Amino acid sequence: MEKILVTGFEPFGGEQTNPSWEVASALPKAIAGRKLVCERIPVSFRHGPAAVLGAIQRENPSVVLCLGQAGGRAKVTPEFVGINYADARIPDNDGEQPQGMRLSTGAPDAYFSTLPVRAMAQAMVEAGVPASVSYSAGTYVCNAVLFSVLHALAASKSTARAGFVHVPNSPEQACRLPKGTPSMPIALVLQGIVSGLECACSWG
Repeated sequence: MEKILVTGFEPFGGEQTNPSWEVASALPKAIAGRKLVCERIPVSFRHGPAAVLGAIQRENPSVVLCLGQAGGRAKVTPEFVGINYADARIPDNDGEQPQGMRLSTGAPDAYFSTLPVRAMAQAMVEAGVPASVSYSAGTYVCNAVLFSVLHALAASKSTARAGFVHVPNSPEQACRLPKGTPSMPIALVLQGIVSGLECACSWG
């Protein structure tokens, strides 16, 4: 049976939870006839990408979807591109804060997601989940994971398809944040991710 690998991050920035992992860990055991494997990864420029690549090597999935938290967003947002650049606003969970530097020397400036992000966003909307394509994964660990995974898969000529989806804060987080901070219930985000994965699996 083919596999889908979904990753979510540990908490960071003083939070006690991370909605990306809450969603990943609540996914069903199979989607579109493919076994689903979940991996919790560190918020670390050094160890986050390595954890995903290790899981890819171990599980040999046909689809890789990494999830991350984007606290200011009100929609679920599949990412269109990962860039070869790091500029951390805050230190990662290892205390590292790279600023204004390339993630990988000699690598391309960017990689486009190999998942059908437009179709995935549309599938989420049709399932009743606010969603749209994002054209910036930021310059923190989420982008580092997306870029590093796409670079590694391209370099190895892997047929696995990979991408990244940012999810909003959970309501529990938003209650402790400034008034007007957007959020989305975990159950609704989960519904969107399932719909997105079903769409991705239908594309070859």
